[in-house]
Amino acid sequence: MTRLAVLGATGSIGRQTLEVAARERDRLQVVALSAGRDLDGLVAAARSWRPGALALEDAADPAAARHALTGACPGAEVWTGRDSSARMIAATRCDVVLNGIVGSAGLAASLAALAQGARLALANKETLVVGAPLVKAALARGGALVPVDSEHSAALQCLSGRPPAEVACLTLTASGGPLRGHPDWRHATPAEVLAHPVWAMGRRITTDSALLVNKALELIEARALFDLEWHQLGAVLHPEARIHAIVTFTDGGTVLEAAPADMRLPIQLALSWPAHWGPAIVPLEPTALAGLTLETIPTGRFPAFDLGVAAGRRGGTAPCVFNAADEIAVARFLDGTIPLGAVPEVLEHVLGEHDVQPVVSFEQLREVDAWARAAATRRVAARV
Repeated sequence: MTRLAVLGATGSIGRQTLEVAARERDRLQVVALSAGRDLDGLVAAARSWRPGALALEDAADPAAARHALTGACPGAEVWTGRDSSARMIAATRCDVVLNGIVGSAGLAASLAALAQGARLALANKETLVVGAPLVKAALARGGALVPVDSEHSAALQCLSGRPPAEVACLTLTASGGPLRGHPDWRHATPAEVLAHPVWAMGRRITTDSALLVNKALELIEARALFDLEWHQLGAVLHPEARIHAIVTFTDGGTVLEAAPADMRLPIQLALSWPAHWGPAIVPLEPTALAGLTLETIPTGRFPAFDLGVAAGRRGGTAPCVFNAADEIAVARFLDGTIPLGAVPEVLEHVLGEHDVQPVVSFEQLREVDAWARAAATRRVAARV
């Protein structure tokens, strides 16, 4: 039995991971669960799975949370507070850690999983966007990393372990979100932005999809995951979201991966890799690939995407700043404080204020993240 920890168990990725685990009970034993602030959801999952360890990152009342969780799962060890997922993983024997935590809080948990020598099934973008140098150092000491994002999972299959020198280009696809044909995207409402035509995701990532911020973050991740240079990376618009990655090799051959837009497939593959277990989804018929649309990303149409790619090319602490500023700006858009068009303006301003440094430690990244959030908050306040 593979001992599985699911971090962010009450979110979209976490819930779908538990669906896979329920189908694969002969292979997977859920030994640890964590959530951000959804105590009720974690209590329900604890009752269902009876893990030996539980963690709640943001408990309004830590004592009450502990009482509720121990009541739901007697005998389980319970952690609460900041980095509780990481502390739980450090104290729990796990073979695989599925990290579905949203935001930069996921980096500490990822590093804890690798320090344990576990396989990190990674759905937390910030782990590599913010902390790629720290992750690479941790991987050199043990553990393994398999991506959960649909695009990176597809790229993993297309590359088939071939060395970077044989890759001419890895191209990720972007659906373009709900605003591809919007007449004035800068003034789109939160309701319009959150009405994604293909994927069912959280509020921040759906907004990032509309701005193509998520695609910039995925390119930064892909560079770290597959040891590619920026000239070997690209992205295209593909509104049908059936093709998820395309790899062109140096000999001119091209391989692509296609599947329905369903996260259960990349989740299961991250748990089973390199094996392919039983059916996770209903596969596409070959005729479903007829008439698909693939388009270049128009220059200047997605300024936040351009800023994210520039931050990735700059490297060091720039991606950390970009990500933290985006979290603040998107949150302020969603609560109605600023229009969508102000999000890239905030990102550009904060990046312009930052003195980029090489990444040297987890503590440094925490400080940079806090600085960027404060700078973005100031910029939003000044704009309002």
